[in-house]
Amino acid sequence: MAIAHHLLLCATPTKALCGDPALGAASWERLKALVRSLGLEDPDRPAGVVLRTKADCLRVCQGGPVLLVWPEGILYGGVTPERIERIVHEHVIGGRPVEEWIIRRTPFAVPLGGQKSSDPASA
Repeated sequence: MAIAHHLLLCATPTKALCGDPALGAASWERLKALVRSLGLEDPDRPAGVVLRTKADCLRVCQGGPVLLVWPEGILYGGVTPERIERIVHEHVIGGRPVEEWIIRRTPFAVPLGGQKSSDPASA
C-alpha cells in the first residue's frame, strides 16, 4: 500500500494553548468524514492512501487548530471545517498548497553525508 499523504491535526489538546478544542473537534470530524467520503483511505487508490491522525500537540502552540501535511511538511493554522475542505481538495488532491493559511514549512532534511534515494546501490 502506497501512502500519498499523512495528515496530522492538533485537534483536541489536553492543554488548550493554541486554539479552541471545540473548533479542533469539529475540524477533526470534518477531516475524517471528507477523507472517507472521497475514498482517500482506499488501499487500492492509484495515487496512494491518505492517512489521518488526531494529535494532542504538534508543538506549534499558536494559531490552532494546526494541520500538518506530510510529506511536504506544511503546517496550516486556524484550521476550521471549511478550511479542511479546501486544503484537502486543493493541496492533498490537487497538489497545490493553500499558501495564505500556511504558518510554517518543515520539510524532512537529507541526512548528513547522504542523499535521498530509493536505490539501495546508492546507499
